[in-house]
Amino acid sequence: MKTKVDVHDLRKGMFVSELDRPWLGTPFLFQGFEIQTDEEMQQLRALCQYVYVLSGDELASRTAHRTKPATAAPPAARIITKTTTAFAVTETSSREIPRSGMPPSRYTDLTPVEEELQQATEVERSARETIYSILDDARLGRSVDTPRARKVVGQMTESIIRNPDALVWLTHLKKKHEYTALHSLRVCVLALALGRHLGYSPEKLNILGIGALLHDIGKLHVPIEILDKPEALTREEFEIMKLHVPNGLKILENAEGIPPAALEVVGRHHERYNGNGYAFGLSSDGIGEFGLVSAIVDTYDAITSDRSYHLSLSAADALKIIYEGRQKAYHPGLTEQFIQCMGIFPIGSIVELSTGSIGVVITANRTRRLRPRVALILSPEKKPYTPANILDLMTVTHDASGKPIEIKNMLPSGTFGINPTDYIPIYHH
Repeated sequence: MKTKVDVHDLRKGMFVSELDRPWLGTPFLFQGFEIQTDEEMQQLRALCQYVYVLSGDELASRTAHRTKPATAAPPAARIITKTTTAFAVTETSSREIPRSGMPPSRYTDLTPVEEELQQATEVERSARETIYSILDDARLGRSVDTPRARKVVGQMTESIIRNPDALVWLTHLKKKHEYTALHSLRVCVLALALGRHLGYSPEKLNILGIGALLHDIGKLHVPIEILDKPEALTREEFEIMKLHVPNGLKILENAEGIPPAALEVVGRHHERYNGNGYAFGLSSDGIGEFGLVSAIVDTYDAITSDRSYHLSLSAADALKIIYEGRQKAYHPGLTEQFIQCMGIFPIGSIVELSTGSIGVVITANRTRRLRPRVALILSPEKKPYTPANILDLMTVTHDASGKPIEIKNMLPSGTFGINPTDYIPIYHH
């Protein structure tokens, strides 16, 4: 039986089945969950006037296969831990990838993001030089400098392990005319961040990272007029575009030191969970773990980047699109894990607080995703803070009058003329 309940009458243990607003307009990723924390109740009260809760037989039916919201502190879930160099993605069963909940991570942040940005900036510069050099070599028919690629991916892996927010922040620095090279770099960063979140070993992260860094190398053989065409491709042009996958595999097949699993990223980042991708028409388990991971992060960066044929979307909008594509284009469990990894309020998001202030999310909180650090840009009266005020929602939970401080809304990219990259928490010497 479904009962309408005022949000102020909610209690822990109630099973929320329906809201008075669309689910996708809220931080809750899953439609239906049991209230287990005060934070969940606070969020519901901030977002809704009433909800519907289940009781009786219907509750028993739903809780038999209960789904928890993204905001809860979920139980450990089983993940893939196979880490040998010969790891074969094709042998991985997608059923082993957690559908929901937070996987047991082997990592904790070792350095604050402000400190890590010093090292991450140098790593990003080195990685940028490396990918340009590799692309130039491939363009001229020279072999890929695998040792250099492995070295820079190792440096990126070490930075991601110390604190992933630093390199993720640097992925926001985008230039449209450098899309192919820097897209490869950003996909590498995002893949490593998701792999860290899933608890991958450093060895496994390095293999994933090499594949991600080189995943689009085959685009060197795609005519520039197709790559940069400002409108939809014709059927013939799209067939040419799709050839970048087998062409990439051909470029790398003779490269020494490229792990077989890394090639899976190159060959399968355009495959889709329902079989509607390319270039080999694989689906579900047949795509393999690294292929499933790369499909998500490749799409995310493409959506959040300005291209000749579309303007970028915000991180939050991109996550909604990917979430809507779960079970169809993307593995449902990995989709949920990626959203957990990026945060309910992703780094760089423009947000409105319950106080009326406007800010930019600058770092995530990996234990309480609804309480990130925010750079406050505008006061409740929409007057600029100069300089921006840093508010840690983990430690500052109420305003001077005792009212809870929470994130009320995520705002579209560019709201109030705010450029999130202006607030990257660069370390000041």
